[in-house]
Amino acid sequence: MSESAGPPDDSDDSVTGNSQAGDGSDATPELLAGHRRRWLRWTALGVSFVVLASAGAGWWLYRKLDGNIRTDTSAAAELKVYERERPASVVHDAENILLIGSDSRAGDNHKYGRDDGGSQRSDTTILLHLAANRKSVTAMSLPRDLMVEIPVCHKADGTATKKQFAQFNWAFEFGGTACTVRTVEKLTGVRIDHQMVVDFNGFKDMVDAVHGVEVCLKKPVDDTDAHLKLPAGRQKLNGEQALGYVRARKSIGNGSDTERMDRQQQFLGALVNKVQSNGVLLNPTRLYPVLDAATKALTTDPGLDSLKDLYELVRGLREVPTDKVQFLTVPRQPYAADPNRDELVQPDAERLFKRLREDTPVAVVPADRLKGDDEKNNRKNNAATDTPDASGPSPTPTYSGNNAAADLCKQ
Repeated sequence: MSESAGPPDDSDDSVTGNSQAGDGSDATPELLAGHRRRWLRWTALGVSFVVLASAGAGWWLYRKLDGNIRTDTSAAAELKVYERERPASVVHDAENILLIGSDSRAGDNHKYGRDDGGSQRSDTTILLHLAANRKSVTAMSLPRDLMVEIPVCHKADGTATKKQFAQFNWAFEFGGTACTVRTVEKLTGVRIDHQMVVDFNGFKDMVDAVHGVEVCLKKPVDDTDAHLKLPAGRQKLNGEQALGYVRARKSIGNGSDTERMDRQQQFLGALVNKVQSNGVLLNPTRLYPVLDAATKALTTDPGLDSLKDLYELVRGLREVPTDKVQFLTVPRQPYAADPNRDELVQPDAERLFKRLREDTPVAVVPADRLKGDDEKNNRKNNAATDTPDASGPSPTPTYSGNNAAADLCKQ
């Protein structure tokens, strides 16, 4: 009687409950389904968190890079005022970008020379022509001492300069980017679609971001003005050394601006080759510093002032072979009235400008490989000859220069 009057024995239920909480061998389908739903919810929540965190980081990086780029709205406004004077684009989808190296000594750049109240200087100007089919790129240097017609331009304070015949780099000092663009357009007849200004520090950071660029020196260099001291032979230059190398004028070669432009072109070719290598483009940890340095270095027109705009531009150039990224200098010779200045060599210069306007091929080879024994045709600064053009019956003019694929240590 006492056993029947006691509480019911639930030991069997306890055993069943422990089994359900353990391996689930005796669990009901409904309970197992509940476990699966809870596990799926926690997994989905964890994955969502990772995706959102990654997206947030990606968005932050994008905004940071996008915010690095500076926009030159004053140049855009100035160019709009003179729109009727500017040449029209001839070939749809071909693009011409003016690259201007800023030599301002203001701020962090004071150690490279005297700062005359923050005045602008530009000793490096390159017209970059992107073929409509994006199968070639031609970079044409314009000498700082080339005598040209500089139009009426407006200074930063709003005052206007007079139209004058003067050396080319005065245009940037007089009226900044807009004045330089208009001077180039009047000289070449080529419509400038975009412009970029790159400063000293930005150039150094880009070289450091790719872990240096190799060059070859025939002789040791010791140049206090350029802050450069290097032994002869193959060298990997960091950013500071690279800046001294492309700026040096008195201590490397014959000290001419011609040789300095050749050296700048060769270095840019080596830099392009390094950036296009898989070690940079396919390595996010190395690509991001390159993008960060490049965007910090740039001041552009409103048409290229976002990361999206720059990406669209670069995307079309990814497949250009490095041997089709060509560098040359506009044909010129010592100016008759002053041998320390330059003037165009005609008809070579106009023929080159016409090829760029019409997006037709231009070929470059090292100066010593040009045809003919004539001294003029073999001089680095104005040589040009004709070679057969596979795309048509007319010959392709060939100028002295280099391409990004060239190994300068083997020349």
